[in-house]
Amino acid sequence: MDTSDAFVGLDCTATGDRYAPDHVGRSDADAPLDPVYDLDGVDADDLPTAPDSMWEYDALLPVPADRAVSAGEGATPLLDAPDLAAEMGVGHVHLKDEGRNPTGSILDRGLSVAVTMARAHGAELLALAAPGDAGQAAAAYAGRIDTDLYAYLPSRAPFPNKAMVNVHGADMRVIGGRYPDALDALESDLQRDWYSLQAFTTPYRHDAYRTLAYEVAAERDWTAPDAVVLAVGTGETLVGVARGFQDLAALGLTERVPRCYAVQPEGCAPIVEAHDAGAADVEPVEYPDTICGELELPAPTGGAMALDALTETAGGAITVADEDLLESAVALTQRLGTEVGATGGVAAAGAWALAERGDLGADESALVVNADAGVKTADVLRSHLMGQGV
Repeated sequence: MDTSDAFVGLDCTATGDRYAPDHVGRSDADAPLDPVYDLDGVDADDLPTAPDSMWEYDALLPVPADRAVSAGEGATPLLDAPDLAAEMGVGHVHLKDEGRNPTGSILDRGLSVAVTMARAHGAELLALAAPGDAGQAAAAYAGRIDTDLYAYLPSRAPFPNKAMVNVHGADMRVIGGRYPDALDALESDLQRDWYSLQAFTTPYRHDAYRTLAYEVAAERDWTAPDAVVLAVGTGETLVGVARGFQDLAALGLTERVPRCYAVQPEGCAPIVEAHDAGAADVEPVEYPDTICGELELPAPTGGAMALDALTETAGGAITVADEDLLESAVALTQRLGTEVGATGGVAAAGAWALAERGDLGADESALVVNADAGVKTADVLRSHLMGQGV
């Protein structure tokens, strides 16, 4: 494999054993692997301040940009929200609008790198189960390399996700029920050997979200915000973004690592519950139920790593009600002119709640991540307004 100079291998999160870059899947201990980079070999002065794609940070990615399976993901807008900051009583608020990615979600970053590495490993069949956005993103990138993909989605996945999986040419299986039912179907029904694109089975999905941190700090003249607020499902975005800011601090580009906050809907909050209990890992939610299906993951595979990220960054966790996440998505859409989906509404509602309980200070800067475009859940947002008589 033609890897980047800084990429040295994959560490088992359970045992610490190091695996070669060409290893596929989880560790021998059936634990997630974590990509490792030699930061001493990275020249911080060479990192771009105004990238056109996340792959311009290929010095800190597993392969060079000329080997990437890319549709121009990353380099998304960082929107200033001074009125929102004033209402929250916070010094500054910025929204990182990941809805501007090629298929409209932050998951394009992760699936770009994961499919890139699948091609590097010679994969002939790709597969994953997803609540929605990851299936659409995987189909898009698999299509770019003309490789077969089986995408298992629950019946409750948003129509735009299901439609575009087909449009991109993937083989979709819609499974009655919720995300765990789709995952069970993938593991029991698909008879051929496949290369898994599941978060924390491939280590490259969570690895890719480090680039979001690089972009935010670069646009702020290599200054990290005081706090980052993210909606959390599998835990992959939280783990990656936290690691990205840790990289920048280690490289001497930023003076601090921001506190990272995980936000989950009240009806499915295994990571928040584990954090509040001081647990080292999550317990599955027995009866998950939230309007935000993208985050309805009762047993997140990256739960332990997400909890570690919260501890390492001195962050925290909070839940929000469905009504609040919908109202926040609508409010940000109307005030900022961009389109915020239900998942972004979770992060925004979480930022409001964190400010109210005093976690975000009056002189601090906060970054809120809008994980996907409003069009993904337009029917849900519209129904929310109709319920208010709008």
